[in-house]
Amino acid sequence: MPNIVLFSGSSHHDLSQRVADRLGLDLGKVVTKKFSNQETSVEIGESVRGEINDNLMELLIMINACKIASSSRVTAVIPCFPYARQDKKDKSRAPISAKLVANMLSVAGADHIITMDLHASQIQGFFDIPVDNLYAEPAVLQWIKENIPEWRNCIIVSPDAGGAKRVTSIADRLNVEFALIHKERKKANEVDRMVLVGDVKDRVAILVDDMADTCGTICHAAEKLVSAGATKVYAILTHGIFSGPALSRINNASFEAVVVTNTIPQEEKMKHCPKIQFIDISMILAEAIRRTHNGESVSYLFSHVPL
Repeated sequence: MPNIVLFSGSSHHDLSQRVADRLGLDLGKVVTKKFSNQETSVEIGESVRGEINDNLMELLIMINACKIASSSRVTAVIPCFPYARQDKKDKSRAPISAKLVANMLSVAGADHIITMDLHASQIQGFFDIPVDNLYAEPAVLQWIKENIPEWRNCIIVSPDAGGAKRVTSIADRLNVEFALIHKERKKANEVDRMVLVGDVKDRVAILVDDMADTCGTICHAAEKLVSAGATKVYAILTHGIFSGPALSRINNASFEAVVVTNTIPQEEKMKHCPKIQFIDISMILAEAIRRTHNGESVSYLFSHVPL
């Protein structure tokens, strides 16, 4: 792949290195540091004239640094899009922060965005530049078939009504049934009441969601599924944020495993929570980079894991 340079911010060096290895590239030289007043300083350590690519303040400065160094095209690879949950004005005087981030990326000089499992697909419409929203679904299907022996007798469960499309797609491709949990919230991060729609009795239940933060929802959902007769409960998530009491909640919940992709670093969290396992998605990101750089279609990645 000529005329391409891959840079990594400091947020997830392991994933960046995996992507670089997959593409047969060396990570570009970049120095990131903070001044005493906590301002971020980024210095691109090699020429990017006529070349492109890659990790919120650090990323913006890196994009801008590449742009003003005469880079012909800058692609920002953002495995977990920041502020994605703030995608609509759901109460008065609330910001639409995802739109703000989109504007910041565009103003900084990004020409193309590659991301994965956006919390809300309409975020793609916040940009006036191309956005490739990749899906973890093919990797999730592969993990289920390889790691859950009883997968043919499983039921795919969404912990909220908003994930219905996601679980029906996975259930259809596995040729199994699906269920929904309807939840009523009193305020953010606190679930009031849950109602299970579907029959999970004597089946392996697989909870599927795009992200888990404090894990209150999925842990309540796991209790609901066990009380409804599920034999085992797994959770499969794209973005494992795991803030606050999340790890202790998972340790105390009745999960066989909580499986996340490595869009966010998980090494430290896995040390404190043995139930957490991860699916490596670096090959999907690498193939998307290769295909966009060479002007090829990325739609193949929506249904296949690259070999």
